Amino acid sequence: MADSAIPTCASLSRPDIERTPADISEIGDISRPIGLLEAIMSVTAVRRGLVLLVLAIIWEVYARYISNPLMFPSLSDTLSAWSADVIAGKLPASAATSLRILVIGYATAIAIAAVMTTLAVSTRIGTDVLATLTAMFNPLPAIAILPLALLWFGLGTTSIVFVIVHSVLWAVSLNTYTGFLSVSQTQRMAGRNYGLGGLRMVLFILIPAAFPSILAGLKIGWAFAWRTLIAAELVFGVSGNAAGLGWYIFEARNALETANVFAGLLTVILIGLAVEGLVFRSIEAMTVRKWGMQNH
Repeated sequence: MADSAIPTCASLSRPDIERTPADISEIGDISRPIGLLEAIMSVTAVRRGLVLLVLAIIWEVYARYISNPLMFPSLSDTLSAWSADVIAGKLPASAATSLRILVIGYATAIAIAAVMTTLAVSTRIGTDVLATLTAMFNPLPAIAILPLALLWFGLGTTSIVFVIVHSVLWAVSLNTYTGFLSVSQTQRMAGRNYGLGGLRMVLFILIPAAFPSILAGLKIGWAFAWRTLIAAELVFGVSGNAAGLGWYIFEARNALETANVFAGLLTVILIGLAVEGLVFRSIEAMTVRKWGMQNH
């Protein structure tokens, strides 16, 4: 009796159910029309422009509320000073000088970082050298070596380039090397199966796979380069025969022209927005987003 109460496999089986697939023509259009406002807000540039507009309104309202142009000029006063110096050619000349030095230092740091990280992923001694140097110099602020740069290279462009290289090199190297370490063994083995090794492994396997981390390091290095450049120009002053944005800000501060100080800072912000929107986002669109490594 006890055995007969136990259900068999046949009694537990479910009956087969066959369903006829629905005709796709009966489903209808699954898309829905969107309104004009929703279409406009779907554009990234519009949304970010609204953020900037809100910040500008807050700036103008707060400046007018405290009513102290010497301490905090309004946006309208800042734009007036900015446009006047742009028309006079003072701000474009300063920005061009700063950008020239910045690009030299930034490119030099990227080249050195590429060599160091390639050696680090190719040899054991390269790994030890990169890890040791990064641990030693990455926490060291660039402003701390400004006196040494002045002593070694004198007052000029070389000193500023030196401190920019220091500020950019370790951030780019660390992010790049971390990205290389995150590449899966499957991808590495696929490269070895194709006979890749050393520099060819880095170029064709590691760099594409680790490019999101590399790009993040380039962005961080760009921001560090600007900070170091402005600080160095504030200390060193004129680089060669021309003055950069840091010296422009320093002179405006000495003359108590606060609106011009904000105009110099606004120029740095505008250049940063332009580089982020035109350069880095274009690189993202052509690489990591196209490869499906980053969500839109």
